[in-house]
This record gives sequence, structure tokens and C-alpha cells, in this order.
Amino acid sequence: MHDYAGDRTTGFASPAADAVEGPIDLSQILDLRKPSRYPVKVRGTTFTPRSILDGDVLIVDTAIPAKSGDLVIASNNGAAILAELRAKSGSWWLISGNDSHEPILIDPTQDVDIWATVTGIVREKP
Repeated sequence: MHDYAGDRTTGFASPAADAVEGPIDLSQILDLRKPSRYPVKVRGTTFTPRSILDGDVLIVDTAIPAKSGDLVIASNNGAAILAELRAKSGSWWLISGNDSHEPILIDPTQDVDIWATVTGIVREKP
């Protein structure tokens, strides 16, 4: 088996031959060498309306501070959840991707913690 380099074609020369780059290294692009970066596989369909599908792999970073509007991995009473972090009325909330769950208030008296911020997504071909 040979790797396709893009510079060898049959029939006619490709007009894009000058733009051909070398192999793509996803671990370098996604910066997976950082000790704070992790791949997390999605289970469930809550974020399908936002084009995050069951089986997708999210790249998350535990060192990046989350801000309003970010997707985060959080712990809610010991269960890991994917949610949108949103600031509303002076409080922080975890919002479901499809409004199937009530928003969760992040309150020091509750067992809710932000674990990581989503920085990327990888989808395998079905």
C-alpha cells in the first residue's frame, strides 16, 4: 500500500499540485501532547442539535478557564456531563444541548464542578 502524496496523478496534472502539503498529524494539530489535554468520547444525543453526535471524540483541556458560551465537561453529583456554560443574572449555569434537562446552577453548596473546556472535535467516518 502506498500513501497518496497528491503530487502524482494519472491523466492530467492537478492545478493544486503546488498547494500539496505533507501528512497531517492530528496529535500535533489538536496539541494532545499537553498534559492537560484529553480525548473524551461522546455518549448520547443531547448535543445533536449543535452537530455533536454520539460517538464523536471531543478534545478537552483541563487548564483552560471556561467562559460563558463554552462547551464544558462537568461533574454533576458524580456524573460526567457535557453542557454549555452560561452566565445569567450573576450566576453560572450548565445548559443542556437540546433543552431536555433543566439548567443546573453552579453553586458551591452543590456537587457541581467544571472539569474541562472543549477545544475541538473529531468525527470518525461511520
